[in-house]
Amino acid sequence: MLGRKIARHGLAIVATVLLGGLLSATLVRLAPGFDVDEAQLDPHLNSASVQALRQARLEQHNIFRFYFHSLQRAAHGDLGTSISLGQPVSVLLRERAPLTLRLVGIGLLLSWAVAMALALSAAWLRVSAYDALTTAISGTFLCIPAAVLALLSVLWNVPGALAIGLIVFPRVYRYARNLLAKAYSLPHIITARAKGLSELRILFWHVVPVAGPQLLAVAGVSVSIAVGAAIPVEALCGLAGVGQLAWQAALARDLPLLTNLTILVTIVTLLANSGADVIGHMLRGQEA
Repeated sequence: MLGRKIARHGLAIVATVLLGGLLSATLVRLAPGFDVDEAQLDPHLNSASVQALRQARLEQHNIFRFYFHSLQRAAHGDLGTSISLGQPVSVLLRERAPLTLRLVGIGLLLSWAVAMALALSAAWLRVSAYDALTTAISGTFLCIPAAVLALLSVLWNVPGALAIGLIVFPRVYRYARNLLAKAYSLPHIITARAKGLSELRILFWHVVPVAGPQLLAVAGVSVSIAVGAAIPVEALCGLAGVGQLAWQAALARDLPLLTNLTILVTIVTLLANSGADVIGHMLRGQEA
């Protein structure tokens, strides 16, 4: 049963990645001004260099042929060459991925630590004023755009990982709070209180285990939120990561680079969600 579920997730990941890459390439190809390259306006370029730039764009007109050839090269380890940066895509990703992984990882740890601390304390204390305060704090950060948080991190000279954590935190807190509140309303909690169990034991022995599988699903979703938040944070903070690379590629309409970045983000997102789903299925199977 578990092996079949993993196989289904694997097939879904492969199909989604292939379709997502094709759709992203199609959208970039159909975007207004795709054939216009600012580099062609550089007065230092000779006619041969300008013609080479035009030829590179011309090869991308047939999007299906371009995508098929890109998949063929990728199967042999060649991800193509960035048109705007003039470097192999694999080299760019290898140089920039560690910074983004560190930012996203630290941001997720910070957001989950704060969100769970507030959600668990609110569920344990069950004080209306405290619950309203934590909800107001999370709601405030939820209303602030990611770009504004990134700019504030620059102005206040705080790490970019903190900005990512503040972007993810309100989403995690709201889900965690609602899951814990729903678990508290189950009949067995009333029975546990009737037997004289302490609120702390009820929380960690009877509430958290019930909400655990759903929290794992939220963890998978939070990874995709953090990866998306890394784009404005890195672009506005001047951090040379994959997010900044995606921003530069979008501005330059760099089709080879954008296609590979879309596939990479899709793989990370699907693996996070599928991993959380499989682990949650295993935990539910153990409980049964």
